[in-house]
Parts: sequence; C-alpha cells; structure tokens
Amino acid sequence: MARVISLVVLLAILLVIGALFFQVMASFLLPMFVALLLAIMFRPVHAWFLVRCRGRVRVAAGLTTATILLIVLVPLSLVLFQAVSESVEVYRNLSVGATERENNDAQPEGEGSSEIQKLAELAVRIGDRLHLHLNADNVRETITDKVQQWLYPLAKSTTQFLGSFFIGLIVMVVSLYYFLSDGPQMVRAITRLSPLDNRYKEQLIEQFVNVTRAVVLATLLSAVAQGLLTGLGLWYAGFQSVFLLMVAAMLLSMVPFVGPPAVWVPACLWLYFYEDRTGMAIALALYGALIVSTVDNVIKPTVLHGRASLHPLLALLSVLGGVQALGAIGIFIGPMVVAFLQTLLNILHNELESMQTKERAQSDVP
Repeated sequence: MARVISLVVLLAILLVIGALFFQVMASFLLPMFVALLLAIMFRPVHAWFLVRCRGRVRVAAGLTTATILLIVLVPLSLVLFQAVSESVEVYRNLSVGATERENNDAQPEGEGSSEIQKLAELAVRIGDRLHLHLNADNVRETITDKVQQWLYPLAKSTTQFLGSFFIGLIVMVVSLYYFLSDGPQMVRAITRLSPLDNRYKEQLIEQFVNVTRAVVLATLLSAVAQGLLTGLGLWYAGFQSVFLLMVAAMLLSMVPFVGPPAVWVPACLWLYFYEDRTGMAIALALYGALIVSTVDNVIKPTVLHGRASLHPLLALLSVLGGVQALGAIGIFIGPMVVAFLQTLLNILHNELESMQTKERAQSDVP
C-alpha cells in the first residue's frame, strides 16, 4: 500500500514539474522543432562529415551545422533581404503620402501621395463598376487615415518580431548542433522509458524519420513551386516588387484555404479595374487558377504518398486538419500523427496475429 501511495505522489509531482517545464520551454518549442526537422533532413550530410572526421562527433556536428546555415539560411536571407527592401520602399511611399496628406489640405504630389491616389482611384473605379458613386477625395482621406492607423502598429510589431526571430534563430542553431551531436543518446534515453519491444521502437523511429523528410520536402517543394510560378506570372503582367510578392506567395502557400490566390487575385483586380487591361487580368486569373493553384494538389499528395506510405487523400486531409487544429505547425505535425497512427495500427495487427498464432499452436498440442 505504501508503495502505491509513493507511486501516486511521484506521478503527481511529475505532472506538476512537467507542466512547469512546458511553460518554461513553450516559447522555444517551435525553434527546437525546426532544428529537429533540419537535423533529420541533413542526417546523411552529418554521417558523411562523421566519416571524414574519423568519428569525432562534435567536430562533425559543428561542420554539419555550418553547412546547413550556408545551404539554407544564406540563400533564404538573400531572398528575404530583397523582399524586405521592396516592402520598406512600399512602406516609405505610403507613410510619406499619409504624412503629406495630413500636413497639406491640397492634394499631395509626392511619390507617396501617388500611391494613395492610385488606391483611391482604384476604389472609385470598382465602385463605378458596382454602380456605387464614391467621392475620390473622401476615399483618399479614408485611406490616409487607415494607413496612419495601420503603419505604426505594423512597424512596432515588425520590430518585436525581428527581436523574437533572432532569439529563436540562436535557439534553433544551438539546438541543431546538440541534436546532431547528442541525438542518438537522446533517442536512447527517451526510448528506454517506453515499454514497447525494441523492434517496435525502431519501427516508430524509422517512420518518424521518413514522414518528417516527406512532409518537409513536400511542403518546401510546393511553396517554392507556387511562389516561383506566381512571381513569373506577375513579372510577365508587368508588376513591380516581384520578389516581395513571390515571397508572400511562398509563405501563403503553406496556409490552406488561403495560398497564392491571396496574391494573384488582387493583382488581377488591379489589372482589370485600375489599368483596364482586361485581357491580361483574365489571362493571369486563368494562369493562377489552372497552374499555380493546382501545383499544390499535385506535389504534396505525390511526395507524401511516395515517401510516407500515405494515401494521397489521407495525406491532403492530414495537412488541412493539422493546420485547422494546431495552426501553421500543423502542416508538419498533421501527417506525422496520421503516419504514427497507421504504424501503431500495424503494430497492433501484428501483435494480435502473433497471439492468435500462439493460441492455435497451443490448441494443436495434444
């Protein structure tokens, strides 16, 4: 009886400490999860360095981490830098236009005012098409007020985001190094707590690695393909700030039910209502609907089905359901949960078959 009470107290303390541990680590879970994904994706590279370094794990982990930074972060940083430069230019134009409009009763003539003027003219033209008579000055004043209300919180939130981003980046790099150097020991320490047979533990680990690689590969391939195709279409249509729009399309492509249409649909409206380029607007809309939006439905199910042993329909629904339940990180976790469930069901099926075989063998013994 005393031992049962001791076990109950131990479990209660464990739950309390576990909840506190989760609260402490909650803000770092996403960078650590990204580091885990990178460690799994680049495990062959780490194995290559490990052989070249003659088994020196720390040195191989450092070289692999540096290689990942060069392969992933440097090109990504260059693209993001170009996109940020274009977004800063847009921000400057809008803020200058709003400031000039506030300081002058007359219509501003600067570069920024032309941006707001274009938006006002677009709203008036859309209103005319819908038989709504809008006053250009009132629309321009409304846009100016909204821009002033929107730009300051945006700049403040962007600064906060950059601060948390750099902290998360440091956590990710450090976690990546230790996952590479101490990953096998961490896995053994975790699996020792599981009562499953060793063959089942190995099966689950193998399934986790396969699904992780498949999900990351499918998501990145789909995002890059949709972003590049969107950027190509907008460039052909004559839009500027193509890098910014391309990066936006890549990021939005990871959000189900939103995706690149959030970029190319407003572009089509701009071409149709403001520039009166009806043919180009229709062509861009057909291009976006038939090519850009269908790439995602081809790449993700194909990669997940081929590498993660998931049915294409189940692979697609796991991504959508994961995002709906867990947010952006559900893109990766959703298919993993479905794959783990499938693996556990296979393990259960094997155990039941093994038990039935033993029962038949015992019943056949005279």
